[in-house]
Amino acid sequence: MVDYTYMFRSELPLDEAWPITWDIFISAFDGSERVVQVFDKVVANGKFWIAHNEYGFAESDKPESAFTSPADNEAEFISNFIGSRLSSHDLPSLRLCVDITGFMRPHLMILVKMLSKLGVRRLDAIYSEPTHYAKREMTEFSDKAVSSVRQVAGFEGYVQNDTSNDILVIGAGYESHLIAEVAEDKEKADRVVIFGLPSLRADMYQQNRLRVREASDSIGDTATGKYFAPANNPFVAASVLSELVAKREAKRPVTNLYLAPLATKAQALGFALFYIHECEGKAVSILYPFSSVYSPDSSRGISRAWLCEMEL
Repeated sequence: MVDYTYMFRSELPLDEAWPITWDIFISAFDGSERVVQVFDKVVANGKFWIAHNEYGFAESDKPESAFTSPADNEAEFISNFIGSRLSSHDLPSLRLCVDITGFMRPHLMILVKMLSKLGVRRLDAIYSEPTHYAKREMTEFSDKAVSSVRQVAGFEGYVQNDTSNDILVIGAGYESHLIAEVAEDKEKADRVVIFGLPSLRADMYQQNRLRVREASDSIGDTATGKYFAPANNPFVAASVLSELVAKREAKRPVTNLYLAPLATKAQALGFALFYIHECEGKAVSILYPFSSVYSPDSSRGISRAWLCEMEL
């Protein structure tokens, strides 16, 4: 087990200048107030926008010089970004910051892993919370049509033939159809659900539970497989994953472990950190239900912003 508690998280003031200057700042444009406001507020020597193809923005709606590229998967897209925008920089010697708020989860996770492989040992991440989601508990962040459930590129563990004690850990978000798709893809695995608690706002936990209940037929009985991690803290999410896997391993060796981060971007970052630190070369995979279209702006306002200082 890795102690993630030594990694530092602090709240950034929204009404004051931030007392940090980064060498490079990266953000994914989704049109939301909380992403645009953070981009404007950050002070950095180089600031880069990424525009995900799946958000479907017209060229006139994207920020000037935003990076976009045709790609077969998230790893190719991020590799193209690094080659196009960052290849001239000595990344391990610089202070880097990523606003994870507007990123698609698979792209965020592989960006962190690729930076780690390039020798980056310290990486700052900003996550801003919304005042509320556009349609409360009925908010949809992706197309209802899931094209495939597959391993996230770069997070493909080997698969053991023995499946007698497979475990699927779902970081449960608002989209019940995504939870159902992942659960049905690994229907023989024991399901464990992680809820975001404390939630971003007081009413969001109950909204989350209502949406997860809609996928109960696919999840099955998870009465003994419920865990909780703050929706805005990647380090606690990584710790919860580490602890629950250690407990399961102590009882009986896990054959294949599947991780499905479907909740907040902060929790998805926690899943990535856990994988990078503890799961390389093991029978562990991160799964994601992919759609061709994603909603670019599903939130309203900005309530808080967090700085997470990671060690890779």
